[in-house]
Amino acid sequence: MSWEEALAAKAAHPGAVPVQGGTDVMVEINFDVRRPEALLDLNPVRELAEWDVAEDGRLRVGAGVTYTRLIEELGDRLPGLAQAARTVGSPQIRNRGTIGGNLGAASPAGDGHPPLLAAGAEIEVESAERGVRMIPAAEFFTGVKRNALRGDELIRAFWIAPASGPQYFSKIGTRNAMVIAVCSFAIALHPERRRVGTGLGSAAPTPRRATAAEEFLAAELDWERRRPLDPAVARRFGELVSAAASPIDDVRGTADYRRHALAVMARRTLTWAWNDYAPGRKVS
Repeated sequence: MSWEEALAAKAAHPGAVPVQGGTDVMVEINFDVRRPEALLDLNPVRELAEWDVAEDGRLRVGAGVTYTRLIEELGDRLPGLAQAARTVGSPQIRNRGTIGGNLGAASPAGDGHPPLLAAGAEIEVESAERGVRMIPAAEFFTGVKRNALRGDELIRAFWIAPASGPQYFSKIGTRNAMVIAVCSFAIALHPERRRVGTGLGSAAPTPRRATAAEEFLAAELDWERRRPLDPAVARRFGELVSAAASPIDDVRGTADYRRHALAVMARRTLTWAWNDYAPGRKVS
């Protein structure tokens, strides 16, 4: 099947659910959570499994690139996303699952979402009738397991700049592996723009950024002299990240626990990231 044939099939059957790795879709079907009118198998579309470097320096990663390949081939350029990918399921699931599928499922607990938000990624989608549309990651998630895709659109790729500074991802689960996140957090430092990116997972109806925390931290960090991190700044950053969440109580954790955990993860990941950046600090 070609990409054009896939778009034509989606246009003819808007209710068809795309399948790449199937690590989310097949579980829901097996547990009778959903019964789609049809499945659209995208595995034969070879170009979805490709990635390249665009003229502007950004990486264009096909929706069919697996977690394993992302770790092995792009881990040095996308460390935050690679860290998140390593926490996904088992080796078998990482060999089949994809970021494209993660985006399509749009779960609030999707492990790939916080790093994409922190890095300012864009999602490339396409329909046979209207062509290509670029959607910022921060605008892609519209509700619990809902996204901005129209009925005839498919995810083709995501665009993301290689890391220009330290990136970290942290996740809390009920055990150490094969687990859905109780909550998760990603941070990306962008020194050349004096900017901070964040992403929260499993802490609101959709994955989201902590914009107030980003703005506060960008203004407080000593980007030029790279002085050691002020504990008060780290503490306030954690509080602002926690305040950005709107979690619920469920079988995996309470809302209060999630808020507390996010504050802790925010402080820790910030400390790790700044310690990576600070060794080259200038002497006053």
